[in-house]
Amino acid sequence: MIWIVIAVVAVLVLWVISVQNKLVKSDEICNNALKQINVQQISRFDALKALIKLTREYASYEADTLEKIVKERKIVSSPSPSVADINANEEALAAIGAKLIAVAEAYPDLKASTNYQETMRSIKEYEENVRLSRMTFNDTVTRFNQEVRMFPTSVVAGVLGFAKRDYLADDVSKKDYPDF
Repeated sequence: MIWIVIAVVAVLVLWVISVQNKLVKSDEICNNALKQINVQQISRFDALKALIKLTREYASYEADTLEKIVKERKIVSSPSPSVADINANEEALAAIGAKLIAVAEAYPDLKASTNYQETMRSIKEYEENVRLSRMTFNDTVTRFNQEVRMFPTSVVAGVLGFAKRDYLADDVSKKDYPDF
């Protein structure tokens, strides 16, 4: 009889360890996906700063204004960014991008510049990378949240402190974001 109890306890312990390992793996995948978005946002921010430098050649006043906007809008680069950090970065990058597009419209020579066009292509590429990274993150969060919420894994998740994660919000303003 005691061997049966020991066997049942051993199976339960092994199952809990297995569930914990699965949850840790899923949680780390979510963290990695969020960090990937942050990396893409920083790359896009760097491309926007390069575009501001290029703008200086055509219109120093506008470049100064854009640099002030960049300084006001802090882009979060963190080893552990949060969903709120990523969303705040998106808002800041959208504001900077919209101002740059307005400046380019006012200066046809700038818009016609090969350097401007190449930089805008790279910004568009980063935009696409961020979009894909956001989709990947939300997909990984969906899988993680399913694991955390489904019985009997939910019991282990609750005991071990794993909680449902937040999704990245849909950016409604991106639907009207100007095409580069």
